[in-house]
Amino acid sequence: MKKFLSIILAVSFTVVSSLAEIVNEIEISGNKRVSDETIKVYGEIKPIGSDFSNSDINDILKNLYSTNFFEDVNVEIRNKKLIIKLTEYPVINEIILIGEQNTRVQNQIKKIISSKEKNSFIKNNLNNDINLIKKYYSTLGYKFAKVETKIRNIDKNNVDLAIDIDKGEITRISKIFFTGDKKIKDKRLRDIIASEEDKFWKVISRNTRFNENQIELDKRLLINYYKNLGYHDVKVTSSSAEIQDTENINLYYSIDAGKRYVFAKIETVLDTTFDKEIFFPLRENYNELVGTYYSPFKIKKILEEIDIIIDNNNLQFVEHSVQETIEGDKINLAFKIKEGEKIIVERINIKGNNVTNESVIRSELLLDEGDPFTNLNLDKSIAKLKSKNIFNRVKSKVLPGSSDDQKIIEINIEEKPTGELSAGAGVGTNGGTFAFDIQENNWLGEGKIVGINVELSEESLKGKLFYTNPNYDLLGNSIEYHIQNTSNDKPDQGYENKLITFGAGTSFEQYKDIYTNLALNFSYDDLRTNSNASASLQKQDGDFTELAAVYGLTYDKRNRSFMPTDGSVFNFVQSLPIYADKPFVDNTLRFSTYHEFNENYVGSGKIFLSAINGLNDEDVRLSKRKSLSTRRLRGFSKGKIGPVDGNDHIGGNYAAAVNFDVNLPNLLPDSSNTDVSFFVDFGNVWEVDYDDSIDDSNKLRSSTGINASWISPIGPMTFTLATNLSKASTDKTESFNFNLGTSF
Repeated sequence: MKKFLSIILAVSFTVVSSLAEIVNEIEISGNKRVSDETIKVYGEIKPIGSDFSNSDINDILKNLYSTNFFEDVNVEIRNKKLIIKLTEYPVINEIILIGEQNTRVQNQIKKIISSKEKNSFIKNNLNNDINLIKKYYSTLGYKFAKVETKIRNIDKNNVDLAIDIDKGEITRISKIFFTGDKKIKDKRLRDIIASEEDKFWKVISRNTRFNENQIELDKRLLINYYKNLGYHDVKVTSSSAEIQDTENINLYYSIDAGKRYVFAKIETVLDTTFDKEIFFPLRENYNELVGTYYSPFKIKKILEEIDIIIDNNNLQFVEHSVQETIEGDKINLAFKIKEGEKIIVERINIKGNNVTNESVIRSELLLDEGDPFTNLNLDKSIAKLKSKNIFNRVKSKVLPGSSDDQKIIEINIEEKPTGELSAGAGVGTNGGTFAFDIQENNWLGEGKIVGINVELSEESLKGKLFYTNPNYDLLGNSIEYHIQNTSNDKPDQGYENKLITFGAGTSFEQYKDIYTNLALNFSYDDLRTNSNASASLQKQDGDFTELAAVYGLTYDKRNRSFMPTDGSVFNFVQSLPIYADKPFVDNTLRFSTYHEFNENYVGSGKIFLSAINGLNDEDVRLSKRKSLSTRRLRGFSKGKIGPVDGNDHIGGNYAAAVNFDVNLPNLLPDSSNTDVSFFVDFGNVWEVDYDDSIDDSNKLRSSTGINASWISPIGPMTFTLATNLSKASTDKTESFNFNLGTSF
């Protein structure tokens, strides 16, 4: 306001003439740290002998005020002399942060505020700086932080700025409530959002902290989830926070799901410049969509098919869009494809990436300098950057280029912490486990992933160190290295072994929805037995090394990878020996399919087949033999079906399982925080290659029962209640199983 009034006064009273006047001399006073020549440059002051009008003087005023060097500026012309009188702002000698010891946080605060050391001290900026600091602490979970500023005058021209911070206690989320016509159970909605209720077992989780940015993310996640189920008009009409006596917060999300829509008529609207026959293959995709529930993800897949057609036919400057028309509970789609403006990308400017290398960002862009510009490719580029999950915010701006047929793209990045720390503990009928994980998702700002995880149980210790470059050499291929050490100590079975493995691999999308994995694995297996071990097991005592080549293919047609409700995924992996003391071939096939009966009922079917066979008449070692986990065959103890050597279940050369699941959303009230599902499992483990006298145990096992997942006061618990439909006499069954534990 002070600047504004000064400009008005200067214009009203200082300018003595509305006519242009020749200036023969320039006199500048009041400047101590800014030289006369710098003032002339910043003020864009014309040279001596030039005409100066009222407009010129106004421009000088505005230019000098915009530098933020001067608290007051007066300009006048008197006797052909341009007189400039200045009052400089004091300079901030040092910014002192009181109450914050974390160096990283201190540096971030100094970065976001407008007041800077060695820059002008502008008192009017302090309120805005205080609000910025409070907002920053709010993103860290300190909703009620208090911030005050104090000024210490060193001399007339220099000050120290002290910022006193009382961040208080972390504001945590006590409860999360979903109200309104939500149609979906609360427990499922809690799985969708990022925010979590504060529980004692989540002491490390940052998602239990109240964070306004995270609340906005929750709303977007909820809207996307409902729309993908067909609720086109869904509204998260409000998200409110209720402060408790403890200064923790209850969150309320009000949801109006609205109608559920299905796709009806779908058509392509083409410019006359295009050959219609090129886009005829889209009809097959349209027929698959008609009658199914509305989903933006399904529309996105059609747009991707259009992109493939455009690329395959070398079409350029093509724009496409979707028009949605609602008729009752049906939605008609019109895919409009037209020839766009012939505009070229002149330059791409990237800002805000203080940690992430620019090459990491540019490698995700579908546009490059010199390429044809389309809004579609720009939007898809921004979506790819967001999906990397190493940025808090990604925004783009399109600016005019140096000519009418060129554009400048400006991409603004806001980075976020990319390290993850998690721990988990579990206890159940199969014993207790503890796991610990550390992961950095943007190692050295290069978008690479480095992590370590440790898993400990009563009989084993497993540790793994891994490194992944998701975009090796900017080719879009992922490359991964890992080293793993597993130790098993099973005195009841008379053996202990240590297995060390090292692997390197790559993965990439070979064709649309088809992914290829290639790897090399080296392993060292040291098996030691005692007198408690069976005679056959004692024969395998010793150490073994091997080098194997692994390849895999995945065909993924699920509607989404997280909590899918439709589609299927097929995976095949084979391991072949390059060098091995006891060579073998290992094959594994997995298939899962999903079907949604309505928004609450989702069924799934899964098939698992695995086989390992020795080469050159070699027997398969104990550590490589196949078994089924309690997840694959419920109602049986872990690893306790199949061939038996003495009293020990030794696994088989073959393992197979088939699982059918369907959730039962209305079996228990929503307030119980419990998900229940019904299952039927079939499975078998059979074949022994090292001893013909051992029964192959080639018998089909089966079970049925109920799974329950409950958010209890002491932590998340899962229960399995199962009954065996068929089993072998040597199998060990488990009609009840529970687990307590989580990641936090």
